[in-house]
Amino acid sequence: MKVLVVGSGGREHAIVTKVAESKKVSKIFCAPGNAGIAELAQCVDIAATDIDGLVKFAKAEAIDLTIIGMDDPLVMGVVDAFEAENLRVFGPRKNAAMIEGSKAFSKDLMKKYNIPTAAYETFTTPEDALAYLETAKMPIVLKADGLALGKGVLICNTLEEAKEGVKTLMLDKQFGTAGDTIVVEEFMTGREVSVLCYCDGTHIVPMTSAQDHKRAKDGDQGLNTGGMGTFSPSPFYTKEVHDFCVANIYQKTMDAMKAEGRPFVGILFCGLMLTPDGVKVLEYNARFGDPEAQVVLPRMKNDIIEVMEACIDGTLDKIDLQFEDNAAVCVVLASDGYPEKYEKGFEIKGLDTFKGKDGYYVFHAGTKLSDGKVVTNGGRVLGVTAKGEDLVKARANAYAATEWIQFENKYKRNDIGKAIDEQ
Repeated sequence: MKVLVVGSGGREHAIVTKVAESKKVSKIFCAPGNAGIAELAQCVDIAATDIDGLVKFAKAEAIDLTIIGMDDPLVMGVVDAFEAENLRVFGPRKNAAMIEGSKAFSKDLMKKYNIPTAAYETFTTPEDALAYLETAKMPIVLKADGLALGKGVLICNTLEEAKEGVKTLMLDKQFGTAGDTIVVEEFMTGREVSVLCYCDGTHIVPMTSAQDHKRAKDGDQGLNTGGMGTFSPSPFYTKEVHDFCVANIYQKTMDAMKAEGRPFVGILFCGLMLTPDGVKVLEYNARFGDPEAQVVLPRMKNDIIEVMEACIDGTLDKIDLQFEDNAAVCVVLASDGYPEKYEKGFEIKGLDTFKGKDGYYVFHAGTKLSDGKVVTNGGRVLGVTAKGEDLVKARANAYAATEWIQFENKYKRNDIGKAIDEQ
């Protein structure tokens, strides 16, 4: 079968890598792809948000399955457009992708269906938000309602910071229209855990757990980013925590979406906080996490095409989802200055070192081919992933592998998964 993957980052490289393992697949296309993906798939110059272009291409090439990697096209309704042309596509429809497309929608859903989450208020004017903050307890969290590349969340320790945050989101429009509405949420403390789940509209099957590191600098300092590294599994996601989530979060979310007339098919990403008061939902996403996919998919034993087709066909309950009894760590190599200003266009050396090395992966995020050379083309450039028999070994392997890669202004956090060394 012929498969089209939509997107251009490290997540899509991880998806393409897994798709390439399937015996069912004869040809892979990726739109638009990147320099690393180009080694496994034929990259086509169609933007992930060019829905008409994607549909036209899928029809012309008789694509058997299209996998949507990114959030923007999902929220724009790419799945609806594909289904309207009787094309097979993996991902939630527009009305279900709202669970990520609007923070206010997802918070209201959780409140209505008694799914544990932080207390919150929603505001559509800066004046109302500022008035509320005068009486609110600090620290507090401000979230842009819409999509903001994983960066539209501000943690404010003081009233002054919170007021500045409202200005940033609602008046300065740092994230465009995503900040027209904001959610002001109580600050939760505890360990963060991410759990990706396959969904078929009725059934939900969670994958192995992972933990992301969002802040740009060591010690969780600096600005929020799209993610600087991940590890899987999380030692803090115990069987007791898992059982609670199955009963009180995962299935309840599926049932809630179905009851709202928005059956969810695809990947539901549950961002969880293990608070002193129990597990609460931080956020939902409507697709694989990035860079969570880079540690979860390499550990998955199943044929990803079989699982995705079961989701589309409503037969996910027939799938026995299995993961390797090991661990994986991903360290993001970024351009120094990310997530603000950074230079690009530098040649990347050492990529060939990964070829033939079992258990080591280099997932391209912001790269492109220029005059036959792979060069940097983004803030997050590469995700270096390594497996190991446990998290400590996987972490040591991943950091060793980051030294195989060289490019000018290379930057990484040095403490991805450090907490696991202290277990």
